[in-house]
Amino acid sequence: MSSASKALELLSLFTLTQPEIGLSEMCRLAKRDKATTYRHLQVLEKAGFIEQNTTSKRYRLGPALLQLGRMREATVPRKEGAETALVALAEKTGETAHVSVLSGTTMFALISRESPQHSTRAVIDVTKFPLHATASGVCAVAFGPDDLFDLACNDLKTYTDLTPTTPEALQTLVADTRTVGMARSDGRYQRDINSISAPIFDQTGLLAGAVSVASVASRFTPELESIIQTELMAASRHITKSWGGVIPASIEKAWLHATSPHQELDTTS
Repeated sequence: MSSASKALELLSLFTLTQPEIGLSEMCRLAKRDKATTYRHLQVLEKAGFIEQNTTSKRYRLGPALLQLGRMREATVPRKEGAETALVALAEKTGETAHVSVLSGTTMFALISRESPQHSTRAVIDVTKFPLHATASGVCAVAFGPDDLFDLACNDLKTYTDLTPTTPEALQTLVADTRTVGMARSDGRYQRDINSISAPIFDQTGLLAGAVSVASVASRFTPELESIIQTELMAASRHITKSWGGVIPASIEKAWLHATSPHQELDTTS
């Protein structure tokens, strides 16, 4: 099982900006020796999860994943369940709305919608969200499995001068998130982008992902913040219901307190 897990972990290294990866680069990214990495790649290639470009000899995602993706969406239509709420969220906030899903210990991008109200807007061009630096990631750490905090602390990569780089700083963000029922990232992943995320739950009763709004920082006024909070709660309830889940009472209570008159999301941490 350990060997299978390590082999499958290599799949998460492929991104839109890096769709093909050579063996040496794969070793560096995975922090593994060449022999072990090559053995894992052979296993993935045999299963059809990756394939080798015959010209460049670099590896890329394989055709077997297309079949699995279609089957997953056909049996568990997460995108369909989020689409309506996401379109409304983008329209009502005037900002970019997106949904991420927790798969294992990684927050993956699922779907995003940009509002046409502004020519300058946030663009979601990542496939996975760092647990410590993004609102989606901190949301997962706050409301997801307990081991996510330690995993996040093992990779406190710096993205901007505001990125939390110590376990203590991350713990403060997680505590604030649990208090108000939403996570935020004010320039911690991208300096000019402010984001707020609310958790989504499914039929298991566990965290399934997060719904978020990413705004250009210069437009992020207290008035817009209030609108985003209100619309995120509605979107989270809608998507959670469509995914067969229920918002926990503790989070509903936190939302009520955070959106009461004279209450705001903590912006000091």
